[in-house]
Amino acid sequence: MKITKEDIDALNSVVKIDITANDYQEKVDTQLHDYRKKANIPGFRKGHVPMSLVKKQYGKSVMIDEVNKLLQESLNKFLVEEKLDVLGNPLPKMKENFSWDEDQFTFEFELGLAPDFEVNLKPKKAITAYKIIADDKMINSQIDNIREQYGKLITQAAIEENSNVTGTFVNEEKEIEKKSTFKLEKIKGKANLKKFVGAKVGDTIELKSKGLFTDDHMLMNVLGLSHDDAHDFDAVLAFSIEEITQTELAELNQDLFDKIFGAGLVKSEDEFRNRLKEDAEKQFGSQSDQQLLNAVTESLIENTKFDLPAEFLKKWLAVSGEKPMTAEQAGEEYERSEKGLRYQLIEGKLMTEHKLQITYDDLKDYTKGFVRAQMAQFGDNKIEDKELEDIVNRVLSNQEEVRRLSDQLKNEKLLKFFKENIKLKTKEVTYEDFIKEVYK
Repeated sequence: MKITKEDIDALNSVVKIDITANDYQEKVDTQLHDYRKKANIPGFRKGHVPMSLVKKQYGKSVMIDEVNKLLQESLNKFLVEEKLDVLGNPLPKMKENFSWDEDQFTFEFELGLAPDFEVNLKPKKAITAYKIIADDKMINSQIDNIREQYGKLITQAAIEENSNVTGTFVNEEKEIEKKSTFKLEKIKGKANLKKFVGAKVGDTIELKSKGLFTDDHMLMNVLGLSHDDAHDFDAVLAFSIEEITQTELAELNQDLFDKIFGAGLVKSEDEFRNRLKEDAEKQFGSQSDQQLLNAVTESLIENTKFDLPAEFLKKWLAVSGEKPMTAEQAGEEYERSEKGLRYQLIEGKLMTEHKLQITYDDLKDYTKGFVRAQMAQFGDNKIEDKELEDIVNRVLSNQEEVRRLSDQLKNEKLLKFFKENIKLKTKEVTYEDFIKEVYK
């Protein structure tokens, strides 16, 4: 057997494999002898079928099977030994005059090769790393929500501007009959508010659905409509009042602090505010980290220049899926996936050159931390080592969980690397401004 490689250019090669009868005949003969021992052919005792008949009936299919096995093994071994970094899989070049009736064969495979490139970690323009701050406005709003959540409901005789109103919206033509509760402050427009203020339990108010609430999405919730139906919904509604209450806000005292954070962990209003701020900013950290990872990814793709074997990849995409694609479909799929492929190559190079690869021990330690954090959420902070080991082994026996946790750990390693090596500029923003800037 002879294997040679011809380079078409820096990104494309052809591997040629010459196979003769000497390379496969021994294995073919062994297989045919096994067939002879097991074959059940009418007119012959088992194990006494003439070899000529076995060869006539099974010889060609066994030979084709053995040649294909030898071909695959040889090609894979060649790629490993030559340290060829291929994209996709080798594509066989079909020959018009190929025949299995010969005793020696020549096979050719097209290869798409990964490009050689350097990753640009120093873009001209620094990447923004957002630090999201929980400002007083946010903390005050959160405190108001907590005080309301833990407050007391007091029944009222008539609706006032600070009332919570419960009742049923009805429109027979639109088949609406939905009981809902809302705050009067969510009603939009003086004319609508005037209809509510002073009304009592048992009264029915006629309302127009269009522009009824300060947030149009509320109409979807109070009427039980889908998003699409709520968008253009316009009808006259009869609203029957069934309950009127007012929320008496909980006091900012030790009892409330203990309910939120545990007994004695927060002892003053200042500590309460600081703890809310700290917890909020910790949660924001994961969002700003994800945004940074996205921004660095875009920057690396934009600033790291290299060519890809595009025509080879289009041909490979056309035949690699469950369903074959046309050349046009494969071209469209390549356009959609090109940026992702570029980043995979950049990421792989970074992880190799900077020793960021994930070992099994890394993954196991990470999983232990993940399990401990999950248990702590349910108040279990004293898990025994043996129990932890058993849980981790069960988690890592699930391939889907292994992929998910591996991706999380990989992203954490890359994020740490980027923060230490990429040109960044830190910008402090409120959460509201972060949303405006990043998700414009």
